[in-house]
Parts: sequence; structure tokens; C-alpha cells
Amino acid sequence: MTADQILLGLLLAFVAWRVLGPLLARRRIPGLLQQGAQVVDVRSPAEFASGHSAGSINIPLHDLDEGAKQLDPNRWVIVCCASGTRSAMARLRLRRKGFARVLNAGPWQNLP
Repeated sequence: MTADQILLGLLLAFVAWRVLGPLLARRRIPGLLQQGAQVVDVRSPAEFASGHSAGSINIPLHDLDEGAKQLDPNRWVIVCCASGTRSAMARLRLRRKGFARVLNAGPWQNLP
């Protein structure tokens, strides 16, 4: 296998992950919400005020370490933001804090 083939394979895997990840997350969201999942929007307060999913709480990413105290670590946590980047970082932070069940929903518009 050549270096070009390896790079192409890695690129295709990355694109598949970026496309399929949000699609799979969207399929899981309704069931998790029915189970009582907590929805955390990690955008800034101004972004949150301009539009958000009903029932979500706003804990900006830079406040997440302190704000995680508001969350039940035994329930699912669905994190969202504007594009999925900050929510991916939020997912990692929450996992490091002991939250075992965290789903990155990507953009907040993915939520009902």
C-alpha cells in the first residue's frame, strides 16, 4: 500500500466520521430524551438567547467544569452547540469528569 493510498483511506474515514456521526446521533436523540436525558447547550449566552432547543440548559463551554455540578452523572447528557466542535470538546470534558453517558448532538438544531 502506498502513502497516497493510506492518506486517501484516512481522508475517507474522516469524512465518513464527520457525516455519519451526526446522523447516528440524531437517530438516538428521541429515545434518549424519552429516557430523561439532560440537554446542555455549550454556546455563549448570547448565542443561546438567539435560539435554542426547548428544555435545554445553557452552560457555556468555558464554564463547563463548574457547571457540570448542575448535572446528574447517572443520566444521559446530550451536548450541543452551533456546529458540533464545542460540543465534541464538552463531551470529552464531561467524560473526564466521570460522566459515562454523553452524546454529542452536534448543532442544536439536531434536537427537537
